[in-house]
Amino acid sequence: MTMTPDEAARFAADLDRLVGAVEEVLLGKNRIIRLAFTALLSEGHLLLEDVPGTGKTSLARAMAQSVAGTSNRVQFTPDLLPGDITGVTVYDQRSGRFDFHPGPVFANIVLADEINRASPKTQSALLEVMEEAQVTVDGQSHRVGDPFMVIATQNPIEQAGTYRLPEAQLDRFLMRSSIGYPDHASTIRILEGADQRAHAHHVQPQLDSDEVAAMAAMARTVFVDPTIHDYVSRLVEATRGTREVRLGVSVRGALALIRSAKTHAAGRGRHYVVPDDVKALAEPVLAHRLILDPEAEFDGVTASNVIAQVLIETPPPSTRQAV
Repeated sequence: MTMTPDEAARFAADLDRLVGAVEEVLLGKNRIIRLAFTALLSEGHLLLEDVPGTGKTSLARAMAQSVAGTSNRVQFTPDLLPGDITGVTVYDQRSGRFDFHPGPVFANIVLADEINRASPKTQSALLEVMEEAQVTVDGQSHRVGDPFMVIATQNPIEQAGTYRLPEAQLDRFLMRSSIGYPDHASTIRILEGADQRAHAHHVQPQLDSDEVAAMAAMARTVFVDPTIHDYVSRLVEATRGTREVRLGVSVRGALALIRSAKTHAAGRGRHYVVPDDVKALAEPVLAHRLILDPEAEFDGVTASNVIAQVLIETPPPSTRQAV
């Protein structure tokens, strides 16, 4: 089944409502809010690399409120254990059986704050739930909520006492981006409301969790022409042959780009993907999946530079071909 034009228009209207509601809390950040919802509706996860105080917690809380869902924040520290995230099994003397006590990962939106401060063993506790939407404790599997999304953060400035995220875990994140500081006008509006604490802002629910799950299912039905598949394939192949790159984008990365491009197209009221959808998401979806050559990094080359160059050098199909 393929999405119809009417369904695409309804999808775009619902997404605009969600973005608009969260933007009342995160002023002047339409792009990152839309990107976060694109990740949620693509059934993916978001990695934010940003300095403290830019609104990461507010984003996660407001998104959960807008979809009538739950949110939990986990502060990752060196002494955090896997069970502190997934939950533990506890023996109940009264009933004579083991009961599962769910951890904070059992929420619709989970904020993993400063994820790189926890040990690799603790970080790996997120791998199963990010990929399969379930956790396994003592041989028993437990499903998490639907929708489910992890928003993880890293501080790009303070690197002392941190653990680099392994490539396998980075590959699990659909997108990587940053919120950044607000512009001048938004800063003034924030200061005018300085008498209210951040957690006092409440976003009215725009949709319920079932409606969001239905939107995610609808996004999967957006039409993708074979020429778009060819374009994405050529893009990821180009990253593997670039001199500055030691390890290019995996097949999972190509699938992630197609998946998110479908949601991006529906969010623009289209029932089909065009090359501009791919271009718009190439950097946040692909850049964090590259491993650069050390010499290139020393020379100041970034993964974003590589993706930008690949987009320039890889000709897209014409819009008429892609429709």
